[in-house]
Amino acid sequence: MTAATATTMTTPRPTLEELVDRIIDAIFGLNEALEPITSPARGIHEARRLRQTGDLDRALAVFAELDLSGATDGERRWAYAEFVDLARRRFRADDALLYRPGTGRAAVLTALDRGTLEVRAVLDMRWRPGKVVSQRSLKGLRPLAKGAAP
Repeated sequence: MTAATATTMTTPRPTLEELVDRIIDAIFGLNEALEPITSPARGIHEARRLRQTGDLDRALAVFAELDLSGATDGERRWAYAEFVDLARRRFRADDALLYRPGTGRAAVLTALDRGTLEVRAVLDMRWRPGKVVSQRSLKGLRPLAKGAAP
C-alpha cells in the first residue's frame, strides 16, 4: 500500500522590508515619477497644478527640469514669474536670495556660511539644487522676499 502525501505549493511571501516599502510608497507616493514634459507651457501648467495641490517641492522640481531653450520670450517671462511666485511661497521663512543671469533663467539661494550659498531651486540653469557657490562670483543677487532691502 502506498501512502499518498499531499504536497502544497506555497508561493514565496514578500519579506517584511518589501511590505514596509510598499506601505511607505502608498502613503507618501515616493515612486510617483514626474511625467515627461514636452513643452514649456505644459511644464508651467504642471508646476501650477502641483502648487495648487500643495506640493511645492515637486513643482520646483518641474521647473528645474524645464528646458526653455526653444521657448518664446513670452513663455520665458511666464515661467520666470511662476517660478518666483512659487519660490516665494516655498522659501518665505528663509532669507533666500534670487540670482537672475538672464531672461527666463533664475536660481534661489540660501546662505550656508559666510561667503557661500546653497542653490535651493533653479529655472533653466545647469545648476542643480544642493550645489554650493561663492557669493562673490554672483553679481546682481537680490532678496527673494518682496519689499526686502538688497
